[in-house]
Amino acid sequence: MTVVFSSAEELERAVGKPLGVTEWLTIDQSRIDMFADATGDHQWIHVDPERAKNGPFGSTIAHGYLTLSLVNFFLPQLMQVENLLMGVNYGSDRLRFPAPVKVESRVRGAGEITSAERLPNGSVQVVVRIAVEIEGSDRPGCVVDTISRYTFAE
Repeated sequence: MTVVFSSAEELERAVGKPLGVTEWLTIDQSRIDMFADATGDHQWIHVDPERAKNGPFGSTIAHGYLTLSLVNFFLPQLMQVENLLMGVNYGSDRLRFPAPVKVESRVRGAGEITSAERLPNGSVQVVVRIAVEIEGSDRPGCVVDTISRYTFAE
């Protein structure tokens, strides 16, 4: 269920509260191969299933940056910000890849707003920690603090 925010005050009150989790998404070889083609990263641990069977993970794995890119897919499923003049992605902090995402794994996003800070121009800067959870794993495939800036309509 997507949490909807309509003001800076609502975002500030949500600091420290979980946003919930998204639906599961299966990471298949086709998605991994398309990411390899888009980025030019064709390392065998990602794109050669036969060779990867005997590799360190027992199968191909998703690129770390593919896993990170899914944050952009999961974030709007976790939260929506309405009543905006503008919203921008300002960046990210604290990026980690604690566990590999093996092909055919199911992943989902789990989020929490960790800070909401008013800026001098009237905007609010919001940090959302997203963990890309792997079904059946104690460790996530990715954890990142996303930073967004929102300017609300009056």
